[in-house]
Amino acid sequence: MIDREQVLHVARLARLELTDAEVERMARELSGILDHLERIVELDLDHVEPTSHVVALENVLRPDEPRPSLARERALAGAPDATDSGFRVPSPGAAAANGS
Repeated sequence: MIDREQVLHVARLARLELTDAEVERMARELSGILDHLERIVELDLDHVEPTSHVVALENVLRPDEPRPSLARERALAGAPDATDSGFRVPSPGAAAANGS
């Protein structure tokens, strides 16, 4: 059973300020958690395989395979200031200077 002093000690370590009602509630809740853990420790789990999930997980994503992409000319068609290798954007300082 977690007592009031233990809750206050942990609260001080965590730099938490708890009301009296919160201290009492935390003592009950933490005691309940420890009770559950004690029951788990009592179980015979020698023949239980360790798992990270209770159900099997599958990768639902498509395979990562190369495929044709959008043509450069089409990708840059709507750019206001296109170049041979991409498009220009204002430098961060230019936006601030323009009042944007």
